[in-house]
Amino acid sequence: MNEPRQPETRAITFIGFGEAATAMVTGLRAENLALRIHLWDIRFEGDDGPAMKAKADALGATCHAEVGEAASAGDIVLSTVVAKAAVSVAQEAAAPAAEPAPVDPSAVVATVGDETITEGDLGFAAEDMAQELSQMPPEERRAFLVRILIDMKVMSAAAREAGMDQTEIFAQRRDYLEERALRRAYFAEAIAASVTPEAIQTEYDAFVEQFEPDQEIRASHILVEGEEEANSLKAELDGGADFAALAREHSIDPGAANGGDLGFFGRGMMVQPFEEAAFALEEGAISAPVQSQFGWHIIRLEETRQSAPPAFEQVAPQIQNQLLMRTFSEKVDELMANVEVSIEDADLKARFDAQEAAENAAAGQ
Repeated sequence: MNEPRQPETRAITFIGFGEAATAMVTGLRAENLALRIHLWDIRFEGDDGPAMKAKADALGATCHAEVGEAASAGDIVLSTVVAKAAVSVAQEAAAPAAEPAPVDPSAVVATVGDETITEGDLGFAAEDMAQELSQMPPEERRAFLVRILIDMKVMSAAAREAGMDQTEIFAQRRDYLEERALRRAYFAEAIAASVTPEAIQTEYDAFVEQFEPDQEIRASHILVEGEEEANSLKAELDGGADFAALAREHSIDPGAANGGDLGFFGRGMMVQPFEEAAFALEEGAISAPVQSQFGWHIIRLEETRQSAPPAFEQVAPQIQNQLLMRTFSEKVDELMANVEVSIEDADLKARFDAQEAAENAAAGQ
């Protein structure tokens, strides 16, 4: 019996990129080993074209230096920016953080032979790499994206020449990517688009209407390590010493520089012994030394007030996320209402059901 043939790994040479880097392609047939792509004409267009080309070339040189020893004699290396993963938001140029100008998704950024790279292509690439790209300086992002898309154009052309687009696994992957893209489009247009500024404002107004205020107090304290020192300081305070001055001089709390002022807080925000002593005081009164796990506290109650609802700007992002998740859940429930799902593997089904149950419990369903 013949042993299964192992996929061959061969270097494909790409010429005309400017910088060198190596691409190894697995599974090429012997008759395809001579595959070459000659003299790709890489052009950068638009007002920032020259600057973008300079950055792309510089980045390519960096990649080449990193690949270095991987290139054997005679190989011309293809950019490995794809493996490095770069860039974040496609529309975000290396420009100031002012309001971005509207972008035409059909605007051509660069050409690779007869193929074009558009602003829309940059947007799609940025979606796929959002997490990795967030780690890159904004001014470098567009050049990195362009480099990646150039690689993609050239390598996809090589793959088609090698017949890789005719395999069963490729067809499966293409179907998966199509469904993923459609899911994203549906989420954006049928779910996220319904969470409008007006909807967020309406939700905030309902929150404010139902808001029930709680008592808040503003207190200052002096924190020391030992009871004896605490008693000594309390005696000085009873004799008329300035509380803030003693706090700055003796307190080991980080807020000592502010005279021990802790600002406003409500119940449940401080350790229990401290909270009980502070809320029992009258305005202007100073407590006896109180022990907690942090040491010994002397507390002065500065003022009391009723809590107010947070400003719209403070909670708008949270409200938006809550609305988005609620809308998503409702829409998915609606879509799943008449869909029968069958999971053949019993263990997998048990884990699936357990996850669903946990999620429903967390959502209060």
